[in-house]
Amino acid sequence: MKQSFRTGLSQTSKINVDAARTIDFMGEDCRIYGTPEMIRDIEWTCRDLMFEHADPGEDSVGFKISVSHTAPTPLGMDVTITATVVEIDRNRVVLDISASDSVDTICTGQHERFFVNTENIKQRLLSKAEKASETESA
Repeated sequence: MKQSFRTGLSQTSKINVDAARTIDFMGEDCRIYGTPEMIRDIEWTCRDLMFEHADPGEDSVGFKISVSHTAPTPLGMDVTITATVVEIDRNRVVLDISASDSVDTICTGQHERFFVNTENIKQRLLSKAEKASETESA
């Protein structure tokens, strides 16, 4: 990670709650922002923040997330997600998360990520895939 990466840095993303981000099991009149999609949007917001400060060949991966999704956001509304770096321990980063629509705070929590060397991750995945294919063919 670059020396520019420090606690207090923040990233905000504005997301429109489109149909793909909603649940549909309560019917068309109750399409709301789904928690899994919200978590995906949080991960991308955090990743984008960290990537701006990554060294060449480096990216970040999510490790842990703890959020409370406390209010529904209907289809078509905009959501603002804010991620703020609160702790850095070597390559482990803790980010405070908040999300709100124009009416409510809809989410608070924390997300932990690691800066990683992308080539190392690629080799680790290839090795695991090879072991899996050997196990499955046995």
